[in-house]
Amino acid sequence: MIYFHKKFKKDFKKLSQKEKDKFEERLNLFLIDEFNPILNNHPLNGMYEGCRSINVSGDIRAIYEIESTNIRFITIGNHNNLYK
Repeated sequence: MIYFHKKFKKDFKKLSQKEKDKFEERLNLFLIDEFNPILNNHPLNGMYEGCRSINVSGDIRAIYEIESTNIRFITIGNHNNLYK
């Protein structure tokens, strides 16, 4: 099951429509194969230790965590803002 954290929902609203559409496209790809090379799915360190990131578009990343059998997307945004 996929869930969206309230921070993710807030950050998602700030994206352009093009970025929102791209996330929907990448989410569908993620549901088929979460390790598709296009997603560049990789583990994170630092403040997001234990989380993973996928590429949405050139600079947009979506960060998620796995909770037992559930996936919770935590935040979304451009690379520089997420990893300050």
